[in-house]
Amino acid sequence: MARTKATEDASDKDDVVANGVVITNGSTNGTHANGTHTNGDAKDLAPEGSLSSFKPLYQGPKDKDKKWTWLDKEPADVVEAAENEETAQHALITRLQKANDSRKKYEMHSIIIQSPYLKQALGEILEGYPGVCCDLKRLVFEAPFEPFVHRWVEIEAFRARKDLDDITREHLELLYTVLKEELKDVIKAFEDYVVHGVITYEHAWTIFQPGQIIYSDSHHGAPSALKLRGGRYVKLQCGNAYQLTLEAIDWNGTHFGRSTERINVWEFIGTTKILGLAAFPMSFHPAKDKVEEILIKRGQKFEELAGCHYKEYKGFAITWDKDGNEVLTNVHGRIIVDSDTFKRFSPRFVNYIEPLEAKEGVSEPECAPKKFDIEDQSAEKYVFGKEQDSTKRLRLTKAHQFICGARVRGYSLKKKQWLLFYIDLVKDITFNDNAFESLVLLEDQKELILSFAESQAMNSSTFDDVISGKGRGHITLLSGPPGVGKTLTAESVSEHMHAPLYMMSAGDLGINPDQVEAKLTNILEMIAKWGAVLLLDECDVFLEARSTHDLERNKLVSIFLRVLEYYEGILFLTTNRLSNIDPAFQSRIHVSMSYPDLTTESRRHIWENFLRVLERETDFTAKDLDELSKVELNGRQIKNVLKSASLLSARRKEPLRRKYVDMVLKIESRRPGVAETF
Repeated sequence: MARTKATEDASDKDDVVANGVVITNGSTNGTHANGTHTNGDAKDLAPEGSLSSFKPLYQGPKDKDKKWTWLDKEPADVVEAAENEETAQHALITRLQKANDSRKKYEMHSIIIQSPYLKQALGEILEGYPGVCCDLKRLVFEAPFEPFVHRWVEIEAFRARKDLDDITREHLELLYTVLKEELKDVIKAFEDYVVHGVITYEHAWTIFQPGQIIYSDSHHGAPSALKLRGGRYVKLQCGNAYQLTLEAIDWNGTHFGRSTERINVWEFIGTTKILGLAAFPMSFHPAKDKVEEILIKRGQKFEELAGCHYKEYKGFAITWDKDGNEVLTNVHGRIIVDSDTFKRFSPRFVNYIEPLEAKEGVSEPECAPKKFDIEDQSAEKYVFGKEQDSTKRLRLTKAHQFICGARVRGYSLKKKQWLLFYIDLVKDITFNDNAFESLVLLEDQKELILSFAESQAMNSSTFDDVISGKGRGHITLLSGPPGVGKTLTAESVSEHMHAPLYMMSAGDLGINPDQVEAKLTNILEMIAKWGAVLLLDECDVFLEARSTHDLERNKLVSIFLRVLEYYEGILFLTTNRLSNIDPAFQSRIHVSMSYPDLTTESRRHIWENFLRVLERETDFTAKDLDELSKVELNGRQIKNVLKSASLLSARRKEPLRRKYVDMVLKIESRRPGVAETF
């Protein structure tokens, strides 16, 4: 084929043209047959990602979709970096921005500390300040320079030291001069607020220094001390607030640790008293030394209540509404303090707490074991009348006790509710050790009941089933008419053993078989840990003989039988219909006692017992008691009559006498369906 001039020229450059594509040194400025790409510089490209190098791309203008474009060449209008070798010589760098304040042109955005002498000095001045590490090569503080404002007194004290070397003093004076000029308005305002005991919302942050102790009584009036982690301005649904993040010492059932709490200082106009805030630094409290003493003492009690404890309580406690908000409820009676069981069985979520390390605890006394472990005591069973051994548990320092929580988690046996109890209202129980002795029961029956109860409490029973753990509990069936002492028997046993009494009825379990099994299993697990005496009052629905007609009730009976088989505690069952009990229960009941109607002698004994424990002056003769014992009343009725008569005598400010009892009996006799007794 003839060669044209264009072809010759291309040949001179070792280039050829084929089908309109320029091929350089045998390669195309396009795509090879093997699929690799070339860039026209006479070099093949390396496989993707294989080169040990990087390629910078520079941010360009936004495209029509307002997305950033990226360029492979540096834009011409970009200025040189402000920080370089020349600026690195200076002890510190101040970065300025246009001021929003009309009184000045610029305001400081941030300060960069470069002097190693300054870093060392600030390491001492800001020691313990959260979020600050003065060992960093690039140490930056941004406006409003909270660490410097909070530690201004420490900065001035450090400046006054006589042992500073010349360079440190010179650099520190430089920083002090810069800060004083920038912060003079804030510091002056802060000092003015402190003198007058007031604060503005805008400058609320100035009095809250991270790491300091904060006083608050926001928990429904219970005073508390908490350690401040930090604060920030937030916008919430209820309005603007300066939100404090604080820590307290808590016990979650297995270990002590730090819990996190938040308190909001809501936005206000103008100034307000510092002591009127929802929380304020303890240093402002007029009686801070006395408050510290009281709170440390309460913290010691908090530490003592770690674990499982049977206590008395009278006053307000905390429950929750349907939205999860805390509300007050009045509680009067016996309670169980137990955070572990609260965590497992209550509907309330227990927040995570950061465990304390063993090195944070108090060093042990010389008589204590040398090994100091933090031990899980959640499975420890409560022993009647004996406190748990806490020698292996982490002991708290006074600093920890100072910021312990004001409340403990627990269970009200009377209300059957999981609640928060105020520590100051938790008291030791004064047991009635004569309760069992005053019980109207035959001596041999009383001895038999006590022998079972005491052996169960001491775990001294050697009897067991073929299957380990099966049939190790003790079940007593008490039958008879109302008011003859069935419930009182269980109450007296628990009082004699100094053990909790958990009273349960069919209504507490419901009638749905699945729910009954779940509730019963949980209850039995709870009271087994507490070492409680269980009383299932009026349990006929669970004991009644099964039939072929009522399958749902048959399920309830079967569930009840199966669950009780593995119960290891003391159980009292009471019924008014002994003849209807399912035969399967007969083999599971260890003692069955029938209570006949009260005799004249037993009624007299009951009158005497109630009058003895009545907390007011009484005036009854032996003749009065003889005559009253002939009135056919059961024990519960006698109690109610005396209660009403006592109210009558109290209103007239007189001792309780026979005439007031007669008045109540006469009124009762006029009740429809009741025969006149007097």
